[in-house]
Order: sequence, then structure tokens, then C-alpha cells
Amino acid sequence: MLTLLHLLSSVALLVWGTHIVRTGVMRIFGANLRRIIGASVSKKSNAFVAGLGVTALVQSSNATALLVISFVAQGLIGLSPALTILLGADVGTALMARVLTFDLSWLSPLLILFGVIAFLSQKKTRVGQVGRAVIGLGLILLALQLIVVSAKPMTEASAVREVFSSLAGDAILALLIGAVFAMLTYSSLAAVLLTATLAATGLVPLNIALCLVIGSNLGSGALAVISSRGQGTIARRLVLGSMLFKVIGCLMVIPWVTMLAQWLKPYEFPAADVVIYFHVIYNLTRCLLMLPLVQPVSRLMERLVPEEPIVEAQLTPRYLDSASLDTPSLALANAVRETLRLGDVVGQMLDGFYQVLQGNAQHKREVSHLKDQSDMLYEAIKLYLARLPQESLSDSDSRRWAEIIGTSVNLEQAGEIIDRMAAEVSSKSLNARRFFSQKGIEDLTTLHGRLVKNLDLAMSVFLSGEVDNARRLRRAKHRFRLLNQRYSLAHVERLHQNNLQSMETSSLHMGLLADMKRLNSLFCAVAYYVLEVQDDEGGEADSSA
Repeated sequence: MLTLLHLLSSVALLVWGTHIVRTGVMRIFGANLRRIIGASVSKKSNAFVAGLGVTALVQSSNATALLVISFVAQGLIGLSPALTILLGADVGTALMARVLTFDLSWLSPLLILFGVIAFLSQKKTRVGQVGRAVIGLGLILLALQLIVVSAKPMTEASAVREVFSSLAGDAILALLIGAVFAMLTYSSLAAVLLTATLAATGLVPLNIALCLVIGSNLGSGALAVISSRGQGTIARRLVLGSMLFKVIGCLMVIPWVTMLAQWLKPYEFPAADVVIYFHVIYNLTRCLLMLPLVQPVSRLMERLVPEEPIVEAQLTPRYLDSASLDTPSLALANAVRETLRLGDVVGQMLDGFYQVLQGNAQHKREVSHLKDQSDMLYEAIKLYLARLPQESLSDSDSRRWAEIIGTSVNLEQAGEIIDRMAAEVSSKSLNARRFFSQKGIEDLTTLHGRLVKNLDLAMSVFLSGEVDNARRLRRAKHRFRLLNQRYSLAHVERLHQNNLQSMETSSLHMGLLADMKRLNSLFCAVAYYVLEVQDDEGGEADSSA
């Protein structure tokens, strides 16, 4: 029992090591990996190499699959290039399995030692995240050694040998066990490394080990299918297409596995090497053969997985991908995209308010509906950012995190104000049959136009962080304040002239002017985030000089 516990804990250490490497690399190169994948879609060969390279870095084809699914779900990559990237990812996993099975036992303690020193001394810097990835690589090598040591006593147990020997003629069961290995370890790489180790100890016959390898590939495909739940139609097409490639490869090879094992037996090659090289050759051959089928499979998936009717599509977040939370740069980019979408909703509310202001009372319901949507998006953004591990954020990421939170709060408050303004115009003016004076409606319309322009500029500043636009926005805020003040005085002058319409709507008119002034302040607040960062950097430069 203790031997089994040691083996399971060694496997858990292997899984944890691959997880640490993946998260460490994603935190260092996350945004760059997105650019690499995004720039690789023009040519099939580039997409294939990009999938291979990214998987070699993150140590997991599942992590690459999650990245690609996120891209596909957002409409940034088409189905055919995405399938090509996943084929490259399968080859990348196989090559990394070969690298990790070299005799690197001497390297493991060095990697862990220097990785811990780098990580603990500079946690929030790039060096600290490199140290995190180095720790994970050292743990992988250490786990492989421990698996060999832990499995050795089990190979001497006659009962265990009989169990695995009974699988010698049941390739289907071996495939299922390999798939379960990959799903439990959440990595086909970990499953193949474990299989190679068990084969080296003699616990698993060679033909069963080869079946386990093929099954681990199927298991990684099943993991991607599970990860795609809740994603859009095109994401499900992607993972099903990738799974189809794996099934086709399995059906092509599985009838020949026993014959291959018997043919290799007289040569007495090391069992672990046979398993690893089989994994590399199998995936390389399968993926190269599948490359010409990418387009036909894409069309087949489009027929098998039809587009779903859009039902209240705007009422759900589009870009808040939970799989990106391990990579702060990706998660923050997703939150920025969703905040821009929240800004679009607020812009639509302003348009609806304009229609109400012009006497179209039926648009009040539309504004209220958009208000509910803005509340939902704000809550989703807030909860998404709350799940982001704060200790993993660099100083610049922490500032961006605060900026996103602040901007989303301001937009949500702006939505509340616009909804109240529309309700008050509808109840106190339209329903009460009290209308603004001609000059009064012109003033409010002018201010509304300024608000729309300032909101657009604010969202541009929020996205790009351009200092010149931030200064433009700050000047626009002051001009709006002066214009608002002038219109307030003009309204008072109309009251002195006993303008009946102005007198009837005076309270509403002055309230709208105050609300518009507050809206403008909320929109323009994003300029100060950018300008404060600029001032801080300027101060640091002066002090260093």
C-alpha cells in the first residue's frame, strides 16, 4: 500500500511540475504567445510550427488548445488555421516527451535550487516567473526519477504483473486506460512519460505500452472537448475536428501495434526509448498525413455542428475566458475587451436617452434593458478580476488591474445615471405633457453630443493609453464643464424672462445638467490613470538622471 502511495504521489508531483511550468511560461510570454499564434494563421506551415513551438514552451498541448479555443471563440482565428495549430501542438508534446526522458537527474536539484532562489527573491518580476518555470522543470525531472524508484517494487509483485499481462490481448481496454491516464493527469505529456517509465521497469508489456500512448492522445482530445463546454459553436467545431484527427490516427495504427511490438522485440531496444520514439513518430506521421485534410474536416464540422440561434447573446460575457486566469496579461486583455463592450452598452444607453429627450418615450424601456445588461457585464468583470491572483501581478499589471476596475465602476455608475435621466424625462416631461423650451432642448442636445464624443475618446484612451489623447480628453472635460455652466446661466436667464416652458421644466432641466456634468466626469476619469502613470515615469526618469 505504501509503495502504491509513493507511486501516486510521484505522479502527482509530475502533474504539478507540468502545471508550474505551464503557468510560469504563460505569465512570462502570455501576450507574446497570443501574437505568435495570431500571426501564424496566414500559412499552414507557420500555423503548424507555431503550435509546435508554443506547446514546447508550455509543456502541454491542452494549454495550447485552451489558448486556441479562446482565440476561435472570440473570432480572431478561423477553424482551419486553428486545427493546423492543434496538429502542431500534438507534435510539440511528443518532442518534449523525448527531451524530458534523457538522463537529466543531475540537473533536477540545480533547477529547483536556482529556481526557488529566483522566485522568492523577485516574485513579481520577469526573473521571478522564469524561476517559477525552472522550478516546475526541476520537479518534472525529479518526479520521473521517483516514479522509476516507486514502480520498481511493484514490478516484482506477481499479482501486479498478472493484471498488466492480462491486458496483453485487449488493445481496446489499454486504449481506455491510456485515455484515463491523460485525463487524470490533465496532460498527455505526463501520461506518456508515466507509460515510458512503467515500460522501462517491465511492469507493462511493450504492445500495451504502445496502446497506452495512443490512448493518451485520445484522452488529451477528450480533455479539449470537455474544456470547450460553454464555448461558442466554432470552438466546439475545433475540438471535435481535432478529436476526429486523433480517432483517425488511432484506427490507422492500432491494428499494427502487436505486430510492431513483436518485430521490435529481437532488437532489445530499451522499452522506454521505444515508447517515446513511437510517440514522436506516431504523432509526426499522423499530423503530417492529416494536414491535407484540414479544409475537408473544417467543412464537415460546419455541417455536423450547425450555428445555434442567438438568444439574448448580449446578455452574457464574451471575452472573460477562465482558462486565461493563470496568465495575468491574457486575463487583463480579456477584461479590457469586456470593459470596452460595457462602454458600447453605455453608448447605446446614451443613444436611447437622446431618443427619449426628443420625445420618443418608447425608448425608455430599451434604456432600462440596456441598464440591466450593463449591470450584468460589470458584475462579470468585477468577479473575473477578483479571481486573478494578486501575487502574480507585476507593478504595471497591478496598475492596469486598478484601471480596469475603476473604469468599469465608472461605466456602471454612468449607466445608472442615464437610466435615471431617461426615466425622469419620461415621467416629468413626456407623461406630464411639459416640454422643454426650444433653446433648452438645443442646449441639452449639444451636451449630449459632447458626452458621446467624450465617451468614444475615453474608450480609446482606455484601450491605447496614449498620453496625447489623454490630454485631449482632460481638455474636453474642462470645456464641457464651462459649457455646462454657461447653459445653466442661460436657463436662469430664461426664467427671468418668464419663459413658461422653462419654468415648468426648470427642476428637471437643472437636474439633467448636473447629471450630464457627472457623466462627463465619469467618462473622463480614465485620462487621469494614463497621465498619473506618465507623471510617475517622468519623476522616476528625473530622479535617475
